[in-house]
Amino acid sequence: MRIGELATRTGVPTKTIRYYEEIGVLPSPERAANGYRAYGPAAIERLLFVRDARTTGLSLTEISSILSLRDQGESTCNHVLGLLETHLKEIDTHIESLHKTRQQLASLTKRARRLDPSDCNDPHRCQTIAETGIMPTRRRSGAKHLHAAPSAHEHN
Repeated sequence: MRIGELATRTGVPTKTIRYYEEIGVLPSPERAANGYRAYGPAAIERLLFVRDARTTGLSLTEISSILSLRDQGESTCNHVLGLLETHLKEIDTHIESLHKTRQQLASLTKRARRLDPSDCNDPHRCQTIAETGIMPTRRRSGAKHLHAAPSAHEHN
């Protein structure tokens, strides 16, 4: 089958299929006499697995490690279990962090509703957030916090 049919049967775009070939997640197929890719039934199974594994949050590197074990005829169950357990712990940590952030935002919102808008006359200071002690002072890499001063590049 050609790449368009493979894409239709798996729901994976042709561009993604080509990318998966490029990085080795999907083996390069044979080429027909006209130069078109010619995929066999195994490509469908492999792409469906990759698609489903991506929906669980596994990275392409992790998926490649699973496929490598499978290609070598080894059992993947314990490896997959370990990856899933790791992702589950990461998600639980993220949910906990989001819950704390939500509580902080709810507290700030409650505070903002109690403040008198006529007292908000300093354009350089937000009384809703300033000096509340509610928001944490630590910064996570890549994260922007409501209480953080803008960096120089954010003014542009």
